[in-house]
Amino acid sequence: MKNLFTICFALLFSISLNAQNINTKDMPVHPRILLLKGQEEGIKQNIATNEVWKKVHESILVESNRMIDLPTLKRIKIGKRLLDKSRECLRRIFFLSYSWRMTHDEKYLKRAEAELLTVSAFSDWNPSHFLDVAEMTMGVAIGYDWLYNDLPKSSLDSIKNALISKGLEQSMNPKYNSWLKGSNNWNQVCNAGMTYGALAIYDDKPDLAKQIIERAIESIKLPMKDYIPDGAYPEGYGYWGYGTSFNVMFISAMEKVFGSDFGLSEKPGFLKTASYLENMTGPSGNCFNYSDAGSGASINPAMFWFANRLKDNSILLTEKSYLESGKSLVNDRLLPALMIWGEGADLNKIENPKKLIWVGKGKNPVALMRTSWSDSDAIFVGMKGGSPSNSHAHMDIGSFVMDAGKVRWAMDFGSQNYESLESKGVNLWSGVQNSQRWQVFRYNNLAHNTLTFNNEYQLVKGYAPITGFTDNPSFLSAITDISEVYKGNANSVNRGIAIVDKKYIMVRDEIVSTDKETTVRWTMVTPAEVKITGNNTAELTQKGKKLRIKVVEPATIKLTTWTTKPTHDYDALNPGTIMVGFEANIPANSKCSLTVLLIPEDTNIKDNLTIPSLQDWIKK
Repeated sequence: MKNLFTICFALLFSISLNAQNINTKDMPVHPRILLLKGQEEGIKQNIATNEVWKKVHESILVESNRMIDLPTLKRIKIGKRLLDKSRECLRRIFFLSYSWRMTHDEKYLKRAEAELLTVSAFSDWNPSHFLDVAEMTMGVAIGYDWLYNDLPKSSLDSIKNALISKGLEQSMNPKYNSWLKGSNNWNQVCNAGMTYGALAIYDDKPDLAKQIIERAIESIKLPMKDYIPDGAYPEGYGYWGYGTSFNVMFISAMEKVFGSDFGLSEKPGFLKTASYLENMTGPSGNCFNYSDAGSGASINPAMFWFANRLKDNSILLTEKSYLESGKSLVNDRLLPALMIWGEGADLNKIENPKKLIWVGKGKNPVALMRTSWSDSDAIFVGMKGGSPSNSHAHMDIGSFVMDAGKVRWAMDFGSQNYESLESKGVNLWSGVQNSQRWQVFRYNNLAHNTLTFNNEYQLVKGYAPITGFTDNPSFLSAITDISEVYKGNANSVNRGIAIVDKKYIMVRDEIVSTDKETTVRWTMVTPAEVKITGNNTAELTQKGKKLRIKVVEPATIKLTTWTTKPTHDYDALNPGTIMVGFEANIPANSKCSLTVLLIPEDTNIKDNLTIPSLQDWIKK
């Protein structure tokens, strides 16, 4: 019986193992990555029948024409990174290869060949910072594959050898491949880049290529767990555009070559992440830029892949606005993928999303709410919980941003250029409590729209869940329990933010103090001019618009402003910004509520408002 059990177990294990193996018997001929031979016709039909797609296509051709006269790339690092060169290599080769396949104009082929040979001759692709290798490999792989039938053999041999020795083989070195066990964007980008290289040279190195592809299928599942349960991306908007886009590049390439994504797109939360990204941009055109993200929003080609997979064009509402804005899109190195994933997308039949609030739990939970999807003057609020221990996180737990009248009133500074800090010796990548990272002005809670107790930093190990929300259009709200990041300074801290009657914002904090008296500081960063109009009121002005701040509780505070002037020589400048808020003393062993209203101009509210406690919000 024991032997029979052993045999059955071994058989089941063998079947399971074989299920993970890829079938390479029917490997398509070149070109095989993303866009198979002959599939250009579908893109051409899109261009011929839709003016928006025609403009995107023409912008790629115009940019490719501009590239022709540029000098080829040089291997010049910035600090420890070659990344800007790798990204530009990917952009140039993707654009030029697309232009060649769509027009067969010899000038694009020749210019792409020159770029490919130049980077192939680099001494290396900087494996010590492996993102550089990954993006370079992806760009070179696309060029090698898409131009394979048109380049001379001597060029193909040089490019192939570089892909193998400077890309794929470096990924097999344990010194450089710790990203295989990581759960952040590095894993997604590096596995995608290596897989593209493997698909490109499969015919010459089938064993190596197969090993890399199968390794990637398993490894990339690690960061994909972070989309659980609702699709909120822990690293925020900017890194969604990086990690998720390359994850989609990986899945899309696998589908084209093998006819399967090996179940990856069905991983819990992954397809839901499209709604996360759509809801992250406010009517001002700015995203909710928590963690290491810039405030600007931009086109995300991967959203068209999601729309096609979900059969839901409503998630393209924001993307449509980018396409119709007339703004240049050519800085996006993945723009040609938009033409592939956007095939068949009817931009004239995009409906507004039905929900006005989106809440995502997980490592970095967020609540995103607005009064309308069609009114450009709508009110928008984004609030977050989470933990400073997350990848690329700031001490911004409980922080929020707010739009009204097409203007961002409550803002987030977002990231600071990494090299500007690293070059001055800042230990930026240690996330422990006493790390120098938290001394950076933009990274700690004193410069975010949240609370600070006794002038101390939030606790890195703390975590704040979103504990409830309401989807009533007349009272959209969310609550987060931020107690853990203030442990020792307060026994309990809960923050709720609501859009009341589609007219104004209410920010309410309920605090239970310890056995010691404490001082709490409430701050909001704004690009507006601030005029204190009373002890508990202020008027903000920008772009001809106005917003009032009114502190309802405590009754005896005094609003003030603080400078955003940097505190260290390594800090970035923050021109045109200021912080407004107040401080309040909380007696020992007591309860205290802070209630602040943010009121757009021409909005009248009652002087004797009834302020419900947070526990009553959820009943609404």
